[in-house]
Amino acid sequence: MTTPTITSLAPLLERLFNEAEAANGATHAAVADLSDTERARMLRSKTDYRDLYGRLKDAPLAVSRGTGMLLYMLARSSRAKAIIEFGTSFGISTLHLAAGLRDNGGGRLITSEFEPSKAARARENLSAGGLMDLVEIREGDALQTLRADLPDTIDLVLLDGAKALYPEILDLIEGHLRPGAIIVADNADDSPDYLARVRAPGSGYMSTPFAEDVELSVRIN
Repeated sequence: MTTPTITSLAPLLERLFNEAEAANGATHAAVADLSDTERARMLRSKTDYRDLYGRLKDAPLAVSRGTGMLLYMLARSSRAKAIIEFGTSFGISTLHLAAGLRDNGGGRLITSEFEPSKAARARENLSAGGLMDLVEIREGDALQTLRADLPDTIDLVLLDGAKALYPEILDLIEGHLRPGAIIVADNADDSPDYLARVRAPGSGYMSTPFAEDVELSVRIN
């Protein structure tokens, strides 16, 4: 029996998760001068989020171990061939998604990251995992990088960038989502407009809150 790619990646992922956890102190320090109210406002602003994420340009901002495994399992169970990711960071979530593609026999993962240094780190990590051939990292504002040249049919989406932009990113990709396509929105509570949209009756989605502030949605028509 062939060893799943995610199993082969275990040492790399463990190192990256440990590094992300070790960086928590520096991450908190980068925003320590902001009140909780100010941080929440910046997260939900469609303009000021850039200032917030600029402070966090060296922070991994990684998904949890559980969410990472969920991404891999969803990619595998849906037999995904085309995946879109909003928010690459250091590539931990990207590794899980690309591992799913590898074990599905291949495919294409398009991921967008506006911080060049993070995109560079992600490329290093994906190369170390032997998965760079499946991934296209688009640097820059996702409102531009995900505007064109998308797969005709998208099977799986991860939203994990600026929370205020979740509805706008959905606008860009929605016409490509196949019936049954899965959307995973991390930290979705910070995007109330997105939640209202995917939870609304007649929206074309079934959606439910999941573990660790994750919203899991399925395109139903």
